[in-house]
Amino acid sequence: MIPLQYDIIGDVHGYASLLKKLLKTMGYAKTNGTWRHPERKAIFIGDFINRGPEIRETIQIVRQMTEAGYALTILGNHEYSAVLYHIKDSAGMYLSRHIAGNRNQIQSTLTAFKGFDPEWRDHLKWFRTLPFFIDLGDIRIVHAYWNDNDINYLRSFIPEGILKKDFLRTIHEMQHPVAAIIYRMLKGLEYRCPQDLILKCTKGMSRKLFRMNWWESPQDKTFRELSFGNKFILPDYTVPIQIAPSFEPYGSDQPPVFMGHYCLSQGAVIVQSNICCIDSCVVGSEQLSAYCWSGEEFLTKENIISVSL
Repeated sequence: MIPLQYDIIGDVHGYASLLKKLLKTMGYAKTNGTWRHPERKAIFIGDFINRGPEIRETIQIVRQMTEAGYALTILGNHEYSAVLYHIKDSAGMYLSRHIAGNRNQIQSTLTAFKGFDPEWRDHLKWFRTLPFFIDLGDIRIVHAYWNDNDINYLRSFIPEGILKKDFLRTIHEMQHPVAAIIYRMLKGLEYRCPQDLILKCTKGMSRKLFRMNWWESPQDKTFRELSFGNKFILPDYTVPIQIAPSFEPYGSDQPPVFMGHYCLSQGAVIVQSNICCIDSCVVGSEQLSAYCWSGEEFLTKENIISVSL
């Protein structure tokens, strides 16, 4: 039996025109109001809201394709934060606090839906039906970080079919381990430096937190080698063994994983033979990418398709 063929699409962030151009390039066509391919299925890797100029249309495209069975979709950190932005805890505070940083992140989406409140509320409910990851056996999809132990733990706690508001309140108010796992899956591994360590990037700025490479052993790595998807360059000296992070790297013998999130200025990239970051940073680059997977065990850059405005 020939396996299904998938087109994994990077973070769209409200750029519907680019999404339509990418779909056309890959052989999709709009039929009866919904984009589809006669043989392939799209996978949206999350972060299709916020930032861009066509957020409402982007959600409509993604949701229509998903509900019609022509696409699969997972949550990104932006969709999850939007859900939490609208849910109050037992003390009447929003789970995603309405502070400047969070407001700035979601403001473009709220503005796009001004006058369309029922539509936005309906989309928020739909977001809560989406998974945090997809495991198809031959390939895996996650927004920022895959760890087998985290995935298995999450499977035992997430209610089937929908993220209920009470469940979200509980895990965040109790600081349940599930909340931390979700955070890692959506934002990646982050390394927080010890308080007494002064770590400066090449810009001379002190850095206490940075995103990490999670597919290689941190042993004998430099801070620069550990860094991934950061907008600054860390010093190129070895992390002292006493403060080296501890985690299980994603092995090269495991199924291919596709992720987004990291907004890579150099564009989508295969970081390991079985790991592809497909987020080509559409806001800065005005470029949207997808990986066209047709059953191969080892990923190749030739299967990355990109379009520009």
